[in-house]
Amino acid sequence: MSDDLTIGILAKRSCVSVETIRYYQRRHLLQKPSKPLGGYRQYSSETVTRVRFIKRAQVLGFTLEEITGLLGLDERKTCLETRDVAAQKVALIEQKIADLSRMKKALSRLVRACDASSAGEPCPIIHLLVQ
Repeated sequence: MSDDLTIGILAKRSCVSVETIRYYQRRHLLQKPSKPLGGYRQYSSETVTRVRFIKRAQVLGFTLEEITGLLGLDERKTCLETRDVAAQKVALIEQKIADLSRMKKALSRLVRACDASSAGEPCPIIHLLVQ
């Protein structure tokens, strides 16, 4: 890859939209290169790697704030620190799964109660929500 990528080429090679690139710039995840007089901003090939890193981290559930922190780490020196961040994310995901499981059970009970109610009776789901 050469170092003369326009924003459109950067987006295409990174498998994101141009608006995603601009959003990452507004969030300070990517630097906005200076614009030459009468020309287009030029991005380096390393920017493709950075955008792909950001997208992979998002797929793993990291927030953009957390990704900013990850981008600031030196991969050769901070494996333990990165591991701790990932372990915290795993714990958070496990908590969310537990919460979702409780929500599913509660809603399933309400659906069964709704199925068992007779016509003309108040809806158990609505009844619970207005209490």
